[in-house]
Amino acid sequence: MHAPPVVKIFATTQDHDYESPWQAKSPSRSTGSGVILGPHRVLTGAHVIANATFLQIQQIAVPDKPVARVIAVCHDSDLALLEVPDVDLTANTEPVVLGDLPELRDKVSVLGFPVGGEEISVTEGVVSRIEVQRYTHSQRRLLAVTVDAAINNGNSGGPAFIDGRMVGVAFQSLADAENIGELVPMPLVRLFLDAVEQGRQPAIPGLGIYTQNLENPELRRRRGLPEGQSGVLITKVAYGSSADGVLQADDVLVGIDGLAIANNGTVQYRGRYRTRFSVVLGEHHLGDALAVTVWRDGQARQETVTLRPRVDLVPRSVYGVEPTWFIYGGLVFQRLTRNFLTTWDRWWNNAPTEFLNEYYIGTRTGQRQEIVVLTQILADDINVGYAPLYDEAVLSVNGTLPRDMAHFVELVDSATDVVEIVTTRRGVAVFDPSEVAKAMPRILERYRIPRDRSAHLPGPRDPFQAPR
Repeated sequence: MHAPPVVKIFATTQDHDYESPWQAKSPSRSTGSGVILGPHRVLTGAHVIANATFLQIQQIAVPDKPVARVIAVCHDSDLALLEVPDVDLTANTEPVVLGDLPELRDKVSVLGFPVGGEEISVTEGVVSRIEVQRYTHSQRRLLAVTVDAAINNGNSGGPAFIDGRMVGVAFQSLADAENIGELVPMPLVRLFLDAVEQGRQPAIPGLGIYTQNLENPELRRRRGLPEGQSGVLITKVAYGSSADGVLQADDVLVGIDGLAIANNGTVQYRGRYRTRFSVVLGEHHLGDALAVTVWRDGQARQETVTLRPRVDLVPRSVYGVEPTWFIYGGLVFQRLTRNFLTTWDRWWNNAPTEFLNEYYIGTRTGQRQEIVVLTQILADDINVGYAPLYDEAVLSVNGTLPRDMAHFVELVDSATDVVEIVTTRRGVAVFDPSEVAKAMPRILERYRIPRDRSAHLPGPRDPFQAPR
């Protein structure tokens, strides 16, 4: 008798330290689950292998743990594909049959290896909801299947079956509810696998618009909508997004991908499920053309949007990438990201209000594509008196607003007479570049920092390298 096509994943991971971005945290170990797709391939959750340095898998009733490597990952939809080159994983395993979206009240079985035991666990429940949900790993709002089956730590990445067909991948549970779990649905799984097969970048596109529902009849009338016409008001368009240059603020988005948008921002997805209109993004690859209909200047207009990756003024969770940081005169600068915000305990309450406002409502523009923040002061003679300026955003360098972190570094590096940095709370730090050049080697040596900036940032690094 063949064993179920489920494996246990052993992951050693090492996260970056966003309080001291030039170094990494101590390695940690965790386990997850995965489903065998072929002789050497395993599908699992992206958060199971995020920032992994070493991976192993173990099949049911097999003591060996062959090494695995990541060959593709989509952090947006919390999916990853692993390769196990040295073992035929299908030798004693039932073949996986991929299904599709289930129906409400369908009975589902979730398989995996939750913490607290060594053997496979099977939990059962029914499908209770199919709609767009927030994915904790990526902060994206994508289609998810909610089931009343327990999904615990270690279950993540494991498959869910209905009548022998896989209908989703377990990825999170609801913290404030008992035995309520969520699955990455098959449309997103198939999109991910298709992207890998076609050699495309496996990512969920972003539209790049901010909208307001049009449930108020007076608001609809003021926007010139005829009786019976529904949609959502576009309030902002992000620079560099899919919609940039095609859609405009004050357009009313009335249709997307052939679906009519209701005044509450929902569409009838696949003729069965009413959910947020952004659900259609999970049906498309980057580079696809997406048809949209907008109401502009008193008439409906058909437009085509070429889909690009999501862009945010403050990037959401970032994985597998070195933090972007720069040290000048002992002042440590980073770009503002959700990763940095999480250095505060209960960050959504305790991080600086200025940073939270930019995270939640800040919009990317041509003039401001990232937020540069001063995160700490490495005390030295050259920065005496500047200690109170930490945890503030940079307003200007010598009178110029930095467009992004790379531009900020260029402004500082190119200054020859003086560097004057003004923060958003009107703090001022002034440096003589020639004195900074003398101070940086001793600052880097004192604080055991290998270099003055992230490796991917532009500019000269050799003069400020810490002695080996």
